[in-house]
Amino acid sequence: MDREELVSIITEQVISQLQQMAKVAPADHRNKKIPLGISNRHVHISAEDLATLFGKGAQLTKLRDLSQPGQFVSEQMVTLVGPKGVIEKVRVLGPVRKKTQVEISISDCFKLGVKAPIRDSGDLEGSAPITVVGPVGSVTLPEGCIIAARHIHLHPADAEIFGLKDGDRVNVKCSGPRGIIFTEVLARVNENYRLEMHLDVDEANAASLRNGDLLEIV
Repeated sequence: MDREELVSIITEQVISQLQQMAKVAPADHRNKKIPLGISNRHVHISAEDLATLFGKGAQLTKLRDLSQPGQFVSEQMVTLVGPKGVIEKVRVLGPVRKKTQVEISISDCFKLGVKAPIRDSGDLEGSAPITVVGPVGSVTLPEGCIIAARHIHLHPADAEIFGLKDGDRVNVKCSGPRGIIFTEVLARVNENYRLEMHLDVDEANAASLRNGDLLEIV
C-alpha cells in the first residue's frame, strides 16, 4: 500500500467518524434541552388584507429569515389601533396566511385597551377585535387579536427524542435567579418545524430569559 492509498483510507475513516458524530450530536447537544425564541408583537396577514393595507398587488418583502423554516420578518410594518391607544411600527411576518392574526402581549393589551384572550395560534373565533392601519388603508378585524399561548415547535425527529406527539401539553423549567416552571406548554409537531420554544416578551422578561436560552421539560 503506497502513501497515497494510506492517506485516502485514513481520510475516509475520519469522514465516516465525523458523519457518525454529526448524527448523534443534536440529541447529545440538546441533552433534552429546548432553545428559546422570544416573540415580540407581530401580525400574520392574509392576501386580501395585505392588498388593503399596502395596495393592490403588494407582496411581502423579506427582511430576514426567522428560525422556523420558511417563516420570515418582512420590511412591511403596520400600526395597531385599540380603544385606548396605538402601537406603531409593528412588523408583519410572512408568508401570507388565510386569515390575519395579530399577536400581542398582556402589556400591549393595557396600552391598546384590548381584551385579547390567550390562544393557540389559529384559534381566532371569538378573539378580540382590533384595527390594523397600513400606508394605503386600514382593516378593522371583528376578531383576530390574541395573546399567543406558550408552545414548542418540534420536528418529528425531535418529538421522538422527547417522547411527545402533536397536541401534547408539558411543563417546561428554566433555571437561574428567576427560575420558573411554565405549565401547559403546547407541543406542535410538523415536518417543517425546527426545535424551539416560543414565549412572548412579557413571559420571557418575567423569568429574565434571552433568545437562545435552554429550557427543560419536567
